[in-house]
This record gives sequence, structure tokens and C-alpha cells, in this order.
Amino acid sequence: MHDLTEGLAQFQQDVFPAKAELFARLATTHRPRTLFIGCSDARVVPELITQREPGELFVIRTAGNLVPAHTDVADAGDGVAAGIEYAVAVLGVADIVVCGHSACGAMTALAAGQDLAELPAVARWLRHAPPAEAAPREPGPLIRDNVAAQLAHLATHPAVARALAAGTLALHGWVYDIPTGAVERIEPAALAA
Repeated sequence: MHDLTEGLAQFQQDVFPAKAELFARLATTHRPRTLFIGCSDARVVPELITQREPGELFVIRTAGNLVPAHTDVADAGDGVAAGIEYAVAVLGVADIVVCGHSACGAMTALAAGQDLAELPAVARWLRHAPPAEAAPREPGPLIRDNVAAQLAHLATHPAVARALAAGTLALHGWVYDIPTGAVERIEPAALAA
């Protein structure tokens, strides 16, 4: 906790004063143009990866960057759906990025067929990921498949479906490679049909 307290003090002493004008504007204005749905993994920091300032991204982070389909919302809880609905219907974001990443613990566990009996909440949550093949495999293909699946899940949310139909919203899939910083783009193939 000491590290966090020191970081807070540095923010208040150095960073906040240097960006005082930005924070004054943000106190009365909230107009991010992009909803970024990423993994909860501490190594994946949306604002750092995209080099965005505070207020430029609306961020939802979930284990495995999972987005339950609209039909599964009641089962999964409403927090993710509420964030999506607010970003699209109220804030009017123009883009949604679903960002997976290398070395994702959730996808690695699925790809390896890991026993999650001791993690029942994690096991229930991972039902929103595409199924892994029966034989354990490398997580890379599943990470890409997962991003495509989450883009398809997004399209089932009413606010997203309306904005897509109106042409006011675009969906984007990314896979961020932690050791290189590279980003692979994943086409929302399921939506193109």
C-alpha cells in the first residue's frame, strides 16, 4: 500500500498540476469517443497502449475480456451490459475495441483444459468464451477466436445493434502482444455475414 500512497502523492504534487486545465474540463465534460473492453490483467493498460489522456476512453475490464451475449446478461450480472449500454446510448461512442492479449491466464486455462473446480466463479465466467478444442492447444488461436466471439456477443446488445444498424458505431478486435507491443487486428467476421 505504501507504493500506492507514494504514487498518489506524486500524482497530486506533479501530474495533477501539470494537467490542471484538462481535469477542470473533465469535471464538467465526459465525451469519450471509444469504449475499450480489455482484460483485467495488470499488464494490459488501455490508456498506456493507446496513448490516450484521461477522458478519452471509456473502459470496461473483465477477466478474459469477456462480454456476455445479451441473452446471458441476467445470468452473468448486469455490470458489463450496463457499461456497454451507457457508453453507446448515453455517451455516443463511435468505436468499440475488444482487446485480447498474449499470455492471457483465462485463455491459457481454457486451452490447457485446466481444472477450475476450486475457482467456481471463474469457471462460470469463462462459459462466455468460445470452447477450446478437446485436446489442449496453444492459447494463441483461442485468444484470437475469443476476440471474434466477444465482438459477436457485443452485437447482440440492443444499444449496439441499433448503433450498428444506424452506421454510428464500428467494432474493432485487437490482440496485444505483451513482449513486443504489437497489435494484431481481428476482423469481426461473424458480423460481416
